[in-house]
Amino acid sequence: MSGEPPTKPQAFDGVRVVELAQWVFVPVAAALLADWGADVVRIEPPEGDPYRGLATQGIGADRGGPNLSMALANRGKRSIALDVRSDEGLAVLHELLASADVFITSLRPGALERLGLDAETLRLRYPRMIYARGHGFGVRGPDSDKPGYDSSAFWARGGVGHTLTPTERDYPISQRGAMGDRNGAMALAFGISTALLEREKTGSGTVVDVSLLATAMWMLSSDLLVALNGGDVASVTGRGPQVNPLTGTYRTRDLRHIQLMFLQGDRYWPAFARLIGRDDLVDDPLFVDMAARRENSVACVEELDGIFAKHTLDEWKQILAELDAPWAPVQSVHDVIDDPQVAANGYVGEVRLDDGHTYRLPAVPVQLDQEPPVLRRAPEHGEHTEAVLLELGYDWERIGSLADKGVIP
Repeated sequence: MSGEPPTKPQAFDGVRVVELAQWVFVPVAAALLADWGADVVRIEPPEGDPYRGLATQGIGADRGGPNLSMALANRGKRSIALDVRSDEGLAVLHELLASADVFITSLRPGALERLGLDAETLRLRYPRMIYARGHGFGVRGPDSDKPGYDSSAFWARGGVGHTLTPTERDYPISQRGAMGDRNGAMALAFGISTALLEREKTGSGTVVDVSLLATAMWMLSSDLLVALNGGDVASVTGRGPQVNPLTGTYRTRDLRHIQLMFLQGDRYWPAFARLIGRDDLVDDPLFVDMAARRENSVACVEELDGIFAKHTLDEWKQILAELDAPWAPVQSVHDVIDDPQVAANGYVGEVRLDDGHTYRLPAVPVQLDQEPPVLRRAPEHGEHTEAVLLELGYDWERIGSLADKGVIP
């Protein structure tokens, strides 16, 4: 996948998105729209998005500027550096909004209201515009104006960290980078897509809201269903529940793991037992059916532990390849990027820069006509400031005046 613009029409061609956001959650949502053709104009403060300076993972940089996390969150956009806290900067923003189909922001309600950019004000001024906001905890309630990142609003307060932490640990496990942000971004992009489709029918824009707290709850729906109906949510401990030994994880001789997911245990048990050379297990009264395996789960797991310990992971891959049943090796991230299925389906994309250098990024999980979107590079800070202002009808004298006043760099 190169960074060349797509040659065929895209779903969001002609849709202009004005983004006033920082960090990951909301910028990723706008990047998803850019992937499918939207013209995303990203407004950054004159000093730049603070995410540009965050390089804690040591994963390289895009043209010596932003790190690759920044590139992933802002691919395919245009960047204008603008001080919207100034009257003249705010006026430029409104000129952009006059031509916008979508305004997307991560600013908190209090900041938006102080700038006159709250939903009520902008909907009156631009009735056809979609107003989309991503936030930590929702726009109502006592914490609506509280800052929220994915580690706090999604992982901690949303219950994900607690639910996934084994009971034997003294502290909750830590989340991986921006998990809540990127999941919330998918929901926000879906909401915007829905609102654009609705506008085609009604002629009016609407307000789209997604919070990291709600994203966590949606991801934990199975556990919430239990809690909402008076049940006790099972804690994670050790290898997890062993009610059905055929939906367990087993260690191989080389200390790797295989995940079985034989939810229909009776359907797969005979073929599985014969495949592993244990025909005797097929009719063993201890394991003969789901009820027996449930009642004797400890013994069944012990039996399977001994069987899986006899072969390496690669050997088990070859053995289980003959079984038409759901199972998978437990892979590291390095395993995943080398997985033949990843290559065959284009799940990793390549961005080619003007100087010929390339880097790889995870592609969007959505594909249209069996093709992922073309990944383009992220803009440098304020790279398109003058170009966007010229599009708005500014001449070079006015642009120079804005620079002299510090409204643009």
